[in-house]
Order: sequence, then C-alpha cells, then structure tokens
Amino acid sequence: MLSTFGLIILFLGAFTETKLSMEQLGEKLFFDPILSRDSTISCASCHKPEFAFADNRPFSKGINGQLGKRNSPSVMNMSARPYFFYDGRAQTLEDQVLHPIQDPVEMGSNLSELYVKLKRHDLYPKAFYALFNDTFQLTQMQIALAAFMRTLETDDTDNDRWLMDESPGLSPLQIEGRNLFFSARAKCSECHFTPDFTDDAFKNIGLYDGKDYRDSGRAKITKNPKDLGLFKTPGLRNVAMTAPYMHDGSIKTLEKVIDYYNDPHKVIPHAINRDTLLSKPLGLTNKEKKSLVAFLHSLTDDQFKKNKN
Repeated sequence: MLSTFGLIILFLGAFTETKLSMEQLGEKLFFDPILSRDSTISCASCHKPEFAFADNRPFSKGINGQLGKRNSPSVMNMSARPYFFYDGRAQTLEDQVLHPIQDPVEMGSNLSELYVKLKRHDLYPKAFYALFNDTFQLTQMQIALAAFMRTLETDDTDNDRWLMDESPGLSPLQIEGRNLFFSARAKCSECHFTPDFTDDAFKNIGLYDGKDYRDSGRAKITKNPKDLGLFKTPGLRNVAMTAPYMHDGSIKTLEKVIDYYNDPHKVIPHAINRDTLLSKPLGLTNKEKKSLVAFLHSLTDDQFKKNKN
C-alpha cells in the first residue's frame, strides 16, 4: 500500500502529465503567487472567489504589505467590457492582466525576471508548449489568464429567473425595488443597464473634491480637466458580495450606497464635476431604499448563496 506521501507524489505526477485547457492553465496562474516578485501575492489574493472575485477590504495588500490605492473590483462578468480598471487604462483583458503584475505596490514583478521564473517552472513550459506548440512567451501567459477570466460569467440569479418566468424569481419587495431601479425617480438605470448592469461609461458621482477626495480617476489617463472625478461604471452582478463599495472602498454596505445616492451633496458638499443626474436629492423613503437593496441582492449568483449558507 502506498503511503500518504506516495499518493501525493503520484497525484502530482499525474497532474503534471495532464494536458490543461487554456482556461485551466489560466486558472492555475491566477491562483499562483509565482506571478509576484517575491512569490507571495497571487491574482486571487486581491480577487477572492468567495467575494465574487473582489476583495472584502477597502484596499488590498500587495507585496511587502503595501496597500493598494483603489478598491479591488470584481473581475467577474468582464468578457463584454470594452475597457478595464476604474480609469479605463486597459482595453483588453490580455493587456489588463499585466498591470497588477508589474505594479510596484501590487505584485511588483519585472517581466524579464518573471519570464525566467515561469520558463524554469516544472509545469508551465510544458503546458504552454502543449497549447501553443511554440516556445514559451509572456503573451501566452496573458492569453491564458484572460481565457480563465472570460469563464467567470454568471447568470444564475433570482432576477435572471424572473426575467425567464422561472421559479424561484423575485419577492414582492424585490419587484418593487426592480421597478424603482428602472424608474425616473431613482435613476439607477441611467448608468446601470445591459445584462451586466453597466453602461460601460465614465461617470462622476461626486467622490472627488480635490481636498478630502483626491483621486482624479479618468483624468489621470487623459490629462483632461473635464475628466476629473470620472470613474468607470461598475457592473452590478453579485454586488451584494463585493463590499466595501466605490473606487476607494469608502462605503461599507449597500444600504449606505443607497443613502449616498439619495443625497450625495450631504456627504460630499463640495464635489467637483458631479454628474447633473445627482444635482438634487432623490427623496427616497426608507421603504423604497429597502426595496432597492432587496433587488440588488437578487443579482447574486446561486454559487455565492450556497457559499454563504
């Protein structure tokens, strides 16, 4: 009979001989800290599966315990997005994956050094060659990571079932919230529409005043003063799993998010370039706020409900 150690060696040997699909190879890379300079941080360190591939902290920890400058958003439901990051600095998933890998605060890797690490690895060169029939190149790593991220799509939600007249669907309170969400009164759907509940545009919701809130957002990329405080509209699928909220992680709960949108001037009175949609308080009642929160919970995929129970 094989010892436990022997069984582990046998399993690992079988695994290394198994040809991985592009998505499987990307998944292995996503969870492997080898991509960081000191091999301590993986993509999944900041994009945690149990939180819909977001982080549950305002700012994620990178190498040497450094804190990031923006909240780590979910990387789920990204396959249809035309650009990435809050400021839109990447236009493809393949480009996107290189940014955190090279960021000195996040993973801090030098690409030349990373190339050597991956090329010397026991598994990766063989796996890449099996897929690409070519010697290893970093672009292959980008393609594999992007392929895995494109699998992170969700559509098993109460709202999806309600739209298809399937059971279980929405509760009466969630239906009230859904109707309000898409109404001119709440204005949520002015920015959050399409199947993933985003307009894929850049908006200023008032989280920039140049003093206490100093992240200029899109303007850092475009250098255009008109873009001060603009941030990419996030999708809302699984939003109940991704607290805290906003690019700076400054709002802890969905209830507080609704309170903010109800009267953003009350929270940040001297915001610069705030969108005219938010120029006046919405005047939502407590019941209306609860119904909106209930509807947002209906956008949670079943896999996270199971994990929560």
